[in-house]
Amino acid sequence: MESVKSPVPVNSTSTGVQSSREPYRLDESAVSGVPAPIESAVIQSRYGRTPTRKKRDRRILWGLGGIFVLVLGAWVVWTGLDGASTQIEARDIGHTIIDAHSVSVTFEVALPVNRTASCAVQALNESYSVVGWKIIDLPASTLYNRSFTEILRTTDLSNTGLIYQCWLT
Repeated sequence: MESVKSPVPVNSTSTGVQSSREPYRLDESAVSGVPAPIESAVIQSRYGRTPTRKKRDRRILWGLGGIFVLVLGAWVVWTGLDGASTQIEARDIGHTIIDAHSVSVTFEVALPVNRTASCAVQALNESYSVVGWKIIDLPASTLYNRSFTEILRTTDLSNTGLIYQCWLT
């Protein structure tokens, strides 16, 4: 008897695709043991992967890093190490409503010795609208903490008197 040859190879499936026990791989070089081909210079330049581009990118990154360090250092010196800036602190002590058109405001100011300052004092009504305002000049003194009482004239009945802001002059 003569053997009949089948049109389908012995080690294939009925559809003509060979079965494989390994999962499908995109990189055939791992299967064959041959290293993957090295990209040509044309392909590298097309996608911006040339050696000169890498050097330029590295220089740009180092330059930006250096600028960042300089700006950060200048900011630290300007904010943290600048001992020349002096501070002034003001605190409300109390207020007394004298009548419908005046209020007495007592406040305490801490400022550097022998320095003059100015403070803005305000009076507010029930709806927090400003009904009185006065700027007071504080003379120089040998004391650091000082207390002041000022009487403000108001346009309407006030329910509070406050120190708004103080600054060195």
